[in-house]
Amino acid sequence: MTPHAQTLKTAVVIGGGPAGLMAAEVLSQNGVRVDLYDAMPSLGRKFLLAGVGGMNITHSEPFDVFLSRYGARAADIHPLLEAFPPAALREWIQGLGVETFVGSSGRVFPTGMKAAPLLRAWLHRLRESGVRFHVRHRWLGWREDGALRLASLQGELAVRADAVVLALGGGSWAKLGSNGAWVPLLAQRGVEVAPLRPSNCGFDVAGGWSEHLKSRFAGQPLKTVALRFTDATGRVHERRGELMLSDGGIEGSLVYTLSAPLRDAMAAQGAVMVELDLAPDKTLARVMAEVGHPRGARSLSSHLQSRAGIKGVKMALLREILTPAQLNDPVTLANAIKSLPIKLVAPRPLDEAISSAGGVRFEALDERLMLRDLPGVFVAGEMLDWEAPTGGYLLTGCFASGRAAGQGALAFVSAVS
Repeated sequence: MTPHAQTLKTAVVIGGGPAGLMAAEVLSQNGVRVDLYDAMPSLGRKFLLAGVGGMNITHSEPFDVFLSRYGARAADIHPLLEAFPPAALREWIQGLGVETFVGSSGRVFPTGMKAAPLLRAWLHRLRESGVRFHVRHRWLGWREDGALRLASLQGELAVRADAVVLALGGGSWAKLGSNGAWVPLLAQRGVEVAPLRPSNCGFDVAGGWSEHLKSRFAGQPLKTVALRFTDATGRVHERRGELMLSDGGIEGSLVYTLSAPLRDAMAAQGAVMVELDLAPDKTLARVMAEVGHPRGARSLSSHLQSRAGIKGVKMALLREILTPAQLNDPVTLANAIKSLPIKLVAPRPLDEAISSAGGVRFEALDERLMLRDLPGVFVAGEMLDWEAPTGGYLLTGCFASGRAAGQGALAFVSAVS
């Protein structure tokens, strides 16, 4: 055995999403031999699916605003994002030969809007740097002697390395590999893990929608609306955007943005009554005047469409919630257009959510994302106890934490004699 082979440092990365791949890149580019294991037949499956409708990679807003999107864990994730902010991520993507552009909403996309070209270029570069990929290998925890247990098609393997990076994702989209099966494995080792909960998810309405509304309008968007509610502490949350009717409730970007406070309010007080403003560009007085204008022989639907811009799914929602008498009372109707009450009773199940909240608490980690009770084991990505809305924040957090964990593991193996 050559002296070089004797001193070569090794690392295992478990999880082939953005966080795991980024950790593997940091390590391999600094001379560490990296073996990356993933339970699925191919890498980056959730990353690819997230890019089907247009790969929103990050956001161009000012850093302080960007950081605020991470809510209660903003202070914990701050150093990770500061070390690898959105501008650095865009530069890194460009280094893979993929250009990016800023959309009208400030969101950043790769040219072509797809994740596949980026992932292909990235995997090629990682292979060239020596990273060895092992798919269909499921992590089972540790053996008594400290070796990693991995289930493969050939049977169970025992794997050792100088450092380990865990990047197994959260608990949403189990069919793509993020099933939260790692939670008991870490809990058995005394690692403090916050329960996994749905994030960026839809919510069910009390009693569900009528068959008429479901059959005709489920999946249709309500554009330019505002949603507001008051949480258990008395704080008013209000956002404007677009949402969509689901089979039994509401979902879409506006709902996802407010999913964390909505979910927490439900946990604290049960059902939450939200108010939907169907005409946020008009004052109540303006809507009152338009609705109260004589309509002559026109139907109510025609009248509201021409006078107040209420049509389609918005009109259907008013008919769903208001009684005929309320619909025909101009004052009640105008108030409903500006503040339509909808009772939400539960978030959709975790596996339906875009992402998950909860995970390994930052208090269980040192500043390099190493588990305090398991030296040499680092954690990155959605496994960590943070959440953020859609809009590029999730991916940026995964990239940044993967890079930080990779750097932490690199420093650890460099210090090993």
